[in-house]
Amino acid sequence: MKKTRFSESQIVAILKEVELDAKVGETCRKHGVSEPTYYKWKSQYSGMTVPHLSQLRELQDENARLKRMYADLALMHNALKDVVGPKALTPERREMVVQSLMAEHGMSERRACSASGIARSTLRYRPVPRDDSGVIAFIQGHVALNPRHGFDLLYDSARHQKQPWGKTVLWRVYCQLRLNLPRRGKKRLPTRIKQPLQAASQPNQGWSCDFMSDALWSGRRFRTFNVIDEYNREGLRIEIDTSLPAARVIRALDELVEVRGAPLSIRLDNGPEFIANALAEWAQSKGIALNHIQPGKPTQNAYVERFNKTYRTEVLDCYVFDSLHEVRQMTEDWLHRYNHHRPHESLGRIPPVEYRVKQFPNLYF
Repeated sequence: MKKTRFSESQIVAILKEVELDAKVGETCRKHGVSEPTYYKWKSQYSGMTVPHLSQLRELQDENARLKRMYADLALMHNALKDVVGPKALTPERREMVVQSLMAEHGMSERRACSASGIARSTLRYRPVPRDDSGVIAFIQGHVALNPRHGFDLLYDSARHQKQPWGKTVLWRVYCQLRLNLPRRGKKRLPTRIKQPLQAASQPNQGWSCDFMSDALWSGRRFRTFNVIDEYNREGLRIEIDTSLPAARVIRALDELVEVRGAPLSIRLDNGPEFIANALAEWAQSKGIALNHIQPGKPTQNAYVERFNKTYRTEVLDCYVFDSLHEVRQMTEDWLHRYNHHRPHESLGRIPPVEYRVKQFPNLYF
């Protein structure tokens, strides 16, 4: 509070002088006081004696000192609240703060919890140890058999096998085992004109074919010829060899036709094996239409392209092969698991064969 150059006795004397019929202007000029100051004194100190005015001055000084003290304490209190807040300290550290306040400062549990920002229920909570042995065994067994499956496929497989654990429990144990694979963000592309594929309405209506290539540990290259059913994305055949000419493609397709019957159409690209006259003549003899996609438009054969990506991720890029026999053996085992056990997202998260049997129970191949 700003101190005035007039003492309490001088202020009271000036006010008394005006009360005794002296004029305000003359009194103010006499004592060197402005008229606004006089009227301020009158509103605050009129009718008071010198002791009363001295006591009021002391109370005002004490009030100002208490205000400054409160401001300092409030600033310190807010700073300490930030230090012991829920984002700064873990529940264990805040529990230690509560115990210290109760032991060293004699505070009750309620006040200590309020000061440290921790709920009393949190203070009294004692975690119950979890038994995750069954979850760990299931996850490790699934990953050992399917090392390239991510969490979504793991969860779909658990639901398909009627496992009792929920998604949260599986994800927690999955992360604790450090099995979560890093994901690559999607590449943002400008808007493209989409040409949707017409999915088949029943099995064996349309097939899709494509080639893939890889190498053995020795560096020797080999190729794979993949055939799927467009209706339920079922893998029908994966032919593997160092060379797959048109004659070998015809032989593989002919064996499939003998087992499953001839499809109405086969979707394929413009590779040399697929545009060969021998393949066109074979398809004409079987009554099969060959639907060649536009050059440079692999998305028009998206079903088999997606199948190729899964096959490469889970087999070709996942293992090192010393011989073609190992490639064929591993591929045969994976193709069986893909068709009978691996949940497919576009089929309602059930395997392709199960989806086909569910939709067409009287159809057998």
